[in-house]
Amino acid sequence: MSERKVIDARGAFCPGPLMELIAALKLVQIGDDIEVLSTDKGTVNDVPEWVAKVGHEMGETIDHGDHWSVIVRKAK
Repeated sequence: MSERKVIDARGAFCPGPLMELIAALKLVQIGDDIEVLSTDKGTVNDVPEWVAKVGHEMGETIDHGDHWSVIVRKAK
């Protein structure tokens, strides 16, 4: 059964949210989801680009108005 880890990176600036995601991916199992909460608009572009480059899976990106939720599934 997959788990979901939430990283609250609200208030952090690029590349902080991405760096927190990379660190968290090392600690979770394949198939687990990580949700990154971020107030930095760059996260919405940076995370999908990095995920595609390294071979994980993008979930949804949700605009909550004051922050975004970006969901990534560990694929390898």
